[in-house]
Amino acid sequence: MWEDLARAFCLMLVIEGILPFLYPQRWRQAVATLARVDDRRLRTMGLVSMLIGAGLLLWLR
Repeated sequence: MWEDLARAFCLMLVIEGILPFLYPQRWRQAVATLARVDDRRLRTMGLVSMLIGAGLLLWLR
């Protein structure tokens, strides 16, 4: 299980690094825009993202 978790973490780092590598200016603008979003909306987006990810994992298994 720990190996799978480590692989998933490494894959997350690769995926998260694609946008700043390819489009640094757009990525910087997106981060600046996210900094202005209120906490409740960010938490909602995070929750929805986690639920979709967990649902997709269950579906793929």
